[in-house]
Amino acid sequence: MNEPSTIPGEGFHPHLHDSPDRSAAPLHTRLHHIRADALDGDTAQTGGMRRFAAVSGKTVGSKKLWMGQTHVAPSTASSDHHHGASETAIHVVSGHPEFVFVDGSGKEPEEIRLRTSPGDYVFVPPYVPHREENPDPSEEAVVVIARSTQEAVVVNLPRLYALPADKGEVATQPQD
Repeated sequence: MNEPSTIPGEGFHPHLHDSPDRSAAPLHTRLHHIRADALDGDTAQTGGMRRFAAVSGKTVGSKKLWMGQTHVAPSTASSDHHHGASETAIHVVSGHPEFVFVDGSGKEPEEIRLRTSPGDYVFVPPYVPHREENPDPSEEAVVVIARSTQEAVVVNLPRLYALPADKGEVATQPQD
């Protein structure tokens, strides 16, 4: 049986071939191909970190998902922050970024540093304060991020802190 020959990424795309007798497919009835050179850099930015949206409400009309890349410059750290109610999944593409949070499950809160390598994944639950770092003095780190909200949510914090052991749906920063 002879299958039609296709080039990866160049398959049937009815929205690319509009004609007077056929209109474009509605936004949520077709697949969307976002090429690497078409990522949207119009996102929240942090010094030393460049974020690019691939899948978002703005780029493809996503309702529940945001996905993109973050490039972390050498010797750079983000501010302490959380991502609100969003679950966040991180896939390390290159470099050796580190993810820092405070674990409050022991007698004393303890700062934990996750040292990662290409191919590793990190899951960040909602409202968990953390920080991303790239300690390498010469190599950029690149990660792919997926969030359970349609846009990137970053809530900057004055410091890291441990979540209460009985954390509910919403955690707030303890007052000094």
